[in-house]
Amino acid sequence: MSEYVFKLPDLGEGTVESEIGEWFIKVGDDVKEEDVVGTMMTDKAAVELSSPVSGRVVKLAGEPGDVVPVGAALVVFETDQAAAAVAEPEPAPAAPEPAPTSVAEPTPVAAAAAKRGRVMTSPAIRHAAKQAGIDLHAIQGTGPGGRVTRKDFDAHVAGAPVAADRPLGQAPTAAPVSRPDTQEIKVIGLRRIIAERMAQATQEIPHFTYVEEIDITELESLRKHLNSRKDDPSQRLTLLPFLGLALIRALREFPQCNSTYDKDRNVLVQHGPVHLGIATQTNDGLKVPVVRDADTLSIDGLAAGIRRVSEAARNNTITRGELSGSTITITSLGKLGGIVSTPVINQPEVGIVGVNRAVERPVVMNGQVDVRLMMNLSSSFDHRFVDGYDAAAMIQRIREMLEHPALIFLPA
Repeated sequence: MSEYVFKLPDLGEGTVESEIGEWFIKVGDDVKEEDVVGTMMTDKAAVELSSPVSGRVVKLAGEPGDVVPVGAALVVFETDQAAAAVAEPEPAPAAPEPAPTSVAEPTPVAAAAAKRGRVMTSPAIRHAAKQAGIDLHAIQGTGPGGRVTRKDFDAHVAGAPVAADRPLGQAPTAAPVSRPDTQEIKVIGLRRIIAERMAQATQEIPHFTYVEEIDITELESLRKHLNSRKDDPSQRLTLLPFLGLALIRALREFPQCNSTYDKDRNVLVQHGPVHLGIATQTNDGLKVPVVRDADTLSIDGLAAGIRRVSEAARNNTITRGELSGSTITITSLGKLGGIVSTPVINQPEVGIVGVNRAVERPVVMNGQVDVRLMMNLSSSFDHRFVDGYDAAAMIQRIREMLEHPALIFLPA
């Protein structure tokens, strides 16, 4: 018998340390080679790590939330292998730009999973299944490669029997109501990263918030007309791609809003392309996937890009490369949008545009009361680099295009 020390490998993107997200093993467990032992959190994603050997777990590096440096011992195995006792992390590939890695499937994990029949899914769903005592093999995955998505898991739970059969006419016995004691929840992983970034953004950035009311009656009429011409319901347009195109056109007049601030160099980087961030609520917290070169896309192309990255963020198939590099962000609470919000800027950007709920209201037009579909835009800008006048003027330009949607599609 010998010991095999599995060290934390280089997870790419210049990572020097990583936070333990979740263990799928414990001391004393027997592990087979290529079994997934746990997840490590980078700044953008949860990365599953598989065991390089078969053996018994004798030591773990720490608890979820603990930070482990790259190259430090992660798991110690007792093994029969006569190979070298220490696993050296493989050097990062020498390439000018690392290829994007799937959030939950870094390199061999997916292939190994398919070979052994291990179910491919996200760490959050795996944890939920473990807590509920559900065998993931019993769920039919509809994601890429048979991956079990959140929709698959929720559908399985909803369809599962909730109680044993009882004699006909017998009333169900009410379950006793229990009140849990105070629970301490460790702030780790993506939630910790979100908390740190929100605190940093509000501490460092003097936010200037501007709210504007917009009549989108004409836009909604156009949207419904265009959707009536689409046979596939999944391809139908929401309001977001129209807002995205209007924002892109407005940024041509106000390029200072399509900028990022490099605080280390004290340089404001003004971007030509628009890499549009789409704030997306997921089961793991808020993520901002990016539609790259959004300024080159048509309305259908932008809509498809928004759908693709949003869904990938929700089911954890988004790549790390698609979670960085945005130059300005759109955020929407959908039907929960309320009247006004104060969106927090996604650093290092200098602007964010928030969408509030659309509602029908009586509006006075030309001395007459008419029912119009009204929606507010709530926007925040970094007042260090975007003057209030310019911020307001840009939102007014967006308002003009959304209220007269033909302007969105006219040549610049």
